[in-house]
Amino acid sequence: MTNPERARVNRYLFAVGATVFAGFFVAVQSRINGEFGVALGHGALAALVSFSSGLVILTIVLAFRKKARQGLTVVWAAVRSGELPWWTTMGGAGGAFLVLTQGLSAGVLGVALFTIAVVTGQTLGALVIDAKGWFGALRVPLTLWRVTGAVVVLAGVVIALDMGNGGFSFSPTLFILPLVAGTGLGYQQAVNGRIRTLSNSPLGATFVNFAIGTLVLALVFVVSLAFVDVPTTWPSAWWLWMGGAVGVMFIAIQASTVTVIGVLGLGVSLVTGQLLGSLVLDALVPVATSNQSMTTVIGALVTLAGSAMVTLTKKSKSS
Repeated sequence: MTNPERARVNRYLFAVGATVFAGFFVAVQSRINGEFGVALGHGALAALVSFSSGLVILTIVLAFRKKARQGLTVVWAAVRSGELPWWTTMGGAGGAFLVLTQGLSAGVLGVALFTIAVVTGQTLGALVIDAKGWFGALRVPLTLWRVTGAVVVLAGVVIALDMGNGGFSFSPTLFILPLVAGTGLGYQQAVNGRIRTLSNSPLGATFVNFAIGTLVLALVFVVSLAFVDVPTTWPSAWWLWMGGAVGVMFIAIQASTVTVIGVLGLGVSLVTGQLLGSLVLDALVPVATSNQSMTTVIGALVTLAGSAMVTLTKKSKSS
């Protein structure tokens, strides 16, 4: 192997490792926002704080990045002229719903079950989006292998929930919420990719994502005031306030590594980090309402295998 080839392989392996690490941070954010929602007693407010703090960080960074600001100007002009449909700017709504479900569900389910639900929804949603070519995504037809992978994912869910031994020790809604949120991630990734391409700036696309997500969560919070009172006390633990910063961190890593490993490698590496990271977190620092069993671990690994089956076939179809 020549030195340039060795350098290219090392760069690829480093990018894969960094993306798996980013996936771990996704699990960390789920734990932080879940605990924050429980401590605050207001999932919508916890989600708004997390998303808006990320927006503040991005706004500060954007002030020093002229290229990203120019990219935003291009996007705005394209939306006003009709060249870019308005709905392509709404990817942040999918991210907002995911963060909202973190505040509502993750603190009760535990990160492992929460992540299994998200990955399941993400995999099944991507299967449909690819098959239909929705939102500008490359059309990838259904194959027996991909459908089998989806069935394996569902089998992982059944195992993780331990349905043969009574199953739910919590409201099924708490599992369904992140499942639905996961399906929205396919939409978010597709439309954010279009904005990233048009703006020629990952930072610009990320800023649009956080701006729209913050607006959506602000509206959800206003509506929630009719049902839930605003907390009079706030959590004092500093780490509970770090969800937004962690989100910016893993998004920045993704933006840097996707050009090296591609969308395919990004998806598989992220899911790997999410699922393995969630198992580690629940094992080392379990939440009081969850009890990670061997069925949860096996279910997570089966879900990972099924997700890889669905995702890895995209390479041969799109190359």
